[in-house]
Amino acid sequence: MSERQYLANAIRALSMDAVQKAKSGHPGAPMGMADIAEVLWRDYLKHNPHNPGWADRDRFVLSNGHGSMLIYSLLHLSGYDLSIEDIKQFRQLDSKTPGHPEYGYTPGIETTTGPLGQGLANAVGMALAEKVLAAQFNRDNHEIVDHHTYTFLGDGCLMEGISHEVCSLAGTLGLGKLIAFYDDNGISIDGEVEGWFTDDTAKRFESYGWHVINKVDGHDSAAITRAIDEARANDDKPTLIICKTVIGYGAPNKQGSESCHGAPLGDDEIVAARKQLNWPHQAFEVPADVYQKWSAVDKGAAVESSWNKRWVAYEQEYPQLAKELKRRLNGELPEGFENTVHNYAKQLQSSPEAVATRKASLNVLNEFGPKLPELLGGSADLAGSNLTLWNDAKGITADDASGNYVFYGVREFGMSAIMNGVTLHGGFKAYGATFLMFMEYARNAVRMSALMKQPSIFVYTHDSIGLGEDGPTHQPVEQLANLRQTPNLQCWRPCDQVETAVAWGAAVQSSKTPSALVFSRQGMQQQERNDDQLTNIARGGYVLKDSDGEPDVILIATGSEVDLAVNAFEQLTEEGHKVRVVSMPSTNVFDIQDAEYKESVLPSSVTRRVAVEAGIADFWYKYVGLNGEVVGMTTFGESAPAGDLYKHFGITTENTVAAAKRLLGA
Repeated sequence: MSERQYLANAIRALSMDAVQKAKSGHPGAPMGMADIAEVLWRDYLKHNPHNPGWADRDRFVLSNGHGSMLIYSLLHLSGYDLSIEDIKQFRQLDSKTPGHPEYGYTPGIETTTGPLGQGLANAVGMALAEKVLAAQFNRDNHEIVDHHTYTFLGDGCLMEGISHEVCSLAGTLGLGKLIAFYDDNGISIDGEVEGWFTDDTAKRFESYGWHVINKVDGHDSAAITRAIDEARANDDKPTLIICKTVIGYGAPNKQGSESCHGAPLGDDEIVAARKQLNWPHQAFEVPADVYQKWSAVDKGAAVESSWNKRWVAYEQEYPQLAKELKRRLNGELPEGFENTVHNYAKQLQSSPEAVATRKASLNVLNEFGPKLPELLGGSADLAGSNLTLWNDAKGITADDASGNYVFYGVREFGMSAIMNGVTLHGGFKAYGATFLMFMEYARNAVRMSALMKQPSIFVYTHDSIGLGEDGPTHQPVEQLANLRQTPNLQCWRPCDQVETAVAWGAAVQSSKTPSALVFSRQGMQQQERNDDQLTNIARGGYVLKDSDGEPDVILIATGSEVDLAVNAFEQLTEEGHKVRVVSMPSTNVFDIQDAEYKESVLPSSVTRRVAVEAGIADFWYKYVGLNGEVVGMTTFGESAPAGDLYKHFGITTENTVAAAKRLLGA
């Protein structure tokens, strides 16, 4: 047995021991990919265990995240702050070693990889971010941004449709510093994949424009080394290295079968595996010489120190560029940006204009964009409808990545997961747009951004039945409720250009919360506000119209329906009723305000409440109570002009007035 095999066996032993102790997990992938990981991590990966966030580190993503003990073993062995006790706590409550790698739990984990294929998509985003950042900041003899993105993936990642979306785009954009290792072991949970996965993967990726290195023996260190050298020498195409491996390698009675995919090996098989692997050590025991040969601490410190010297030279020759790059990598906004948001909103308030909020969004981008060079935007083939292509937007291509806009094509899911990868990489504020209805394609990536606390900005237009003639396939009904009920997500549905500016400002200023900005196709009347109301927009909900004294009934609305509520207010007020209108552009933001403020907007003493929104009605009972009324949708839409649809579904001023009167007993 070679020294390399012996060192790789440390991964196998830790993996099978941790899974066995937890009584759950996936030992097969870590044992099968251990040899590949040993070569990559010990000979190529540029990283510093004592500074996991070093800016110019290589990124490593385990897309087949069920094999999490592979990366936990690698982090532990190479010297990260992940102890053997942490390894023993695999899959236990509050441990640093959860069942799937989770960003923020463990030093060295670059992204959360649970749903298959999304890690690969995140890796594409990281490679894209590296290429764009390098094009924007590198100068002759100063390649201050220069790192690779490596990702491991399995059959499941390639069967998921998102892999097609993102790998197609990666080839088009020429992401040459992206290197993917495909664990071609022929096994998934249900058994041998030849019964349901017979793609010619090599030809598939060649057609994407990737460099493909096929039929690499994943247990031959020399072959793996040659493949990585070849991949790194090719800088104009991403590379797929197809590695033939044996799942569960080293477990003599279970290797090569689904029995070692997603279940512990069992005590007897572990004894047999130790003998097979010539690993005569107790559970969780790693010899000192193995730790010494695995440690990347000294090497990592030296590599970072070398980069720091290059940074000093860069800073001396290009002080303004260095200052700007440092600001962006630190996630800091340009000085005074908060004032920019407030001043622009105030300017809009003093210059009333009735526009669709999607057009108002474009106006905001034209105002904020020149002040935010970190904006990296895009649209899923709907730029002309989403209105995301602002004046200074410059498309990114394989040959020129210095721009700030990605033409994602019809890839909603891929776009959203790539945005998460860009955000995780650092240096950018990523936004991407599609119709609200097509959030459904991307739903899991939106959820992952919230789970990881990454401030990606999801722009959704055509927000309701108000989009009209395209019909129920394109008219969102339940999507707003879905977004609002997602933990750690801020969903905004503004009613006019002023609220749109504030919503964009909140999204850009958010550091740990993704935002969904939901805009209309149809025009919106601008509402009158005083300075206090203007300030309170940022609190998610505020009193827009009010009565003298405590109101008898409160009308709550968002988006285009705010105008219906205001019209109802005027009619009811003329009839002598005391009415309040609350505009609530973001229920999520309103919900986290202090109790005193929420009580000032929705006093508990006023129980007569009506919500009006062209979305699913059930969501609003949390604000109006079981005895309140909701003027909203209870079915899917229809195909007709928007005005006809609002009347057909009863989302009108008249019905809002009628609902209020029923509550008032009038």
